[in-house]
Parts: sequence; C-alpha cells; structure tokens
Amino acid sequence: MVGVWAMCLWEQMGQPKRVNLVELGPGRGTLMADLLRGASKFKHFTESLHIHMVECSPALQKLQHQSLQCMDDDNTSEGVEKRITSTLAGTPVSWHVALEQVPSGLPTIIIAHEFYDALPIHQFQRASHGWCEKMIDVTEDSLFRFVLSPQPTPAALYLMKRCKWAVPEEIKKLNQIEVCPKAMDLTHTLAKRISADGGGALIIDYGLNGVVSDSLQAIRKHKFVDMLDNPGTADLSAYVDFACIRHSAEEASDDVSVHGPITQSEFLGSLGINFRVEALLQNCTDEQAESLRTGYWRLVGEGEGPFWEGPDEQVPIGMGTRYLAMAIVNKKQGIPVPF
Repeated sequence: MVGVWAMCLWEQMGQPKRVNLVELGPGRGTLMADLLRGASKFKHFTESLHIHMVECSPALQKLQHQSLQCMDDDNTSEGVEKRITSTLAGTPVSWHVALEQVPSGLPTIIIAHEFYDALPIHQFQRASHGWCEKMIDVTEDSLFRFVLSPQPTPAALYLMKRCKWAVPEEIKKLNQIEVCPKAMDLTHTLAKRISADGGGALIIDYGLNGVVSDSLQAIRKHKFVDMLDNPGTADLSAYVDFACIRHSAEEASDDVSVHGPITQSEFLGSLGINFRVEALLQNCTDEQAESLRTGYWRLVGEGEGPFWEGPDEQVPIGMGTRYLAMAIVNKKQGIPVPF
C-alpha cells in the first residue's frame, strides 16, 4: 500500500524520469521489498527509481541487501563505487548512514515507517523553579536512578520552542513533557530537501497529534519492564509528537505543506487495502488466508481480532487507530492521496 502511495505521488510530480526513493531506518528491508514487488508491473515507475536506504547498522544493511535480493556489479573500475541492483525490480540501491548523505538534486520520495519513535527523547518535569530535565544518575551502590537537573540543559531550547507552538492551556495541565530534538532537526532537514528538490515524505508511527507528556517505555520479550533494569537489553520507544513534526516542517520552509495526521486505518482504507486483501484471498492456501486476515486486522483493526480461533496469547491486536500517518509534500504537487 505504501508502494501505491509512492507511485501516486510520483504521478502527481509529473512522472519524473529520475527519482530518489529514500527509506529511513528500513529494519530488515521488508517494506521496501514488498513495495518493489508490488510496483514491479509498473515499469515506468520502477525504472525511474534509485533506492537509498538510510541505515547505520552494518548487520541490518546485510539483511536489507538479502531482502531486496541485491546483486553487486563486479565490473566497476577501481575507485568507482560499485553498482548494487535489486533484482526485484532492477533498481539501483545505495546505503547511507544519514539522510544528509543521500545525493540531492533529484525529486525525492521519503518513507519513515516506525523511524521517529526510535529517536531519543528528553523528559522535562515541572518543579518549583520551572521545567527541569530528568537525568540519569548513579547511586553509591552503582545502580541507576532518575534525578532532576539543577541547571538548564541544552535540550531546554527545544522545550521552549515546543511550548511556544502549543496552546497555553495544553501546557498548563501537564507536569511532564517529552521533546525530541532529533525529530525536530530531522524534520527540518527533510522539509528543506523536499522544498529544494520536490517530492514528499510519508511518516507512519505510533503517536499523538499534540504534546506528549509521559510515554517513554521499555519492552523486553513483549512485556513492559523498568527503564533502568539491565540497560541495553530492552527495546525503548516513545510516542511521536505529530504536531511538533508539523510545526518543524512549516518553520523550515514555506514551500512545503503538511497533511494529516490521519489514522493508519483511514490511510490504508482510502488507498484500497480492502480490495487488495480481497484480491489476494482469491488465490491462496488456507494458511496464507489466515496470515492475510491477521495481518490485515493488525494494520486496520482496533483491539482483539473478533475472528480469531487460535490460542488466546496469539490473538492479533489491531493497531489501526494507534498508528498515525502524515505527509509532507512540496506545494507544487497539490494534496497527496489520500489526504
């Protein structure tokens, strides 16, 4: 479905002959592989693409290389970067450790799916003398604990900016606020790129359309655990502040427009996921049908899947309203689907 979105944007851009398709934090490369498989019938689209995977982990880069079924061209001469091509649609693929390294000058489509929620956040707590950042300290018996910073910290500048963008009532009722400087800076970079080169970005994540108060959590083996227990062994995540992304993009450039957020369920529904599932169900085994139904429910449903007959602990949980989708596009392209 994200492939459908990217192709619609490409059409709105006037079907340019060359396009950078960038994915931020592509994980195992599943989304990009599915996107290319789905789009491979539309040769004009896939032939225009150069894929750029923004990934800093060498281990994940390797997995992505496998998922995209990449071939390395050994015929390149010394000193020239070797060409890597995904055999899924014959598209060239490059890897970079940061968005800034992706070559500019071409229209760009950026996908950030569950990327923002992994960026580090700063928590501030209201104290008698204003907002103090929560820091981590070491106790005498070498354990970690949370403390409040006695002095202003560098992240306080981002907190001031975030409060300025909110309505006073929204801030008044909170005793804690989370800000994500990295998200604000990344959005700035992203909006500047779209403003200069044309194109757009799709952001899909778990979050809120407003100030986030206290969402940081640690998860190990699908269970919530204490944040400071055995650091490095749990997955940390925090809600994405979509209102903050909007303000950051609008502040960066007058040439971009921000659309959404809408729920993932609305986003996928409007792009025609129901028709896609129906078509796939026409031609599959019972096992594949089961997997399609649970996958579909996880993406667009809400709560426990009503059709589930398997073991209780494996019941699919619908995240259709928990995840939100937002698009940032160059104004020249008009309103992106399905906003």
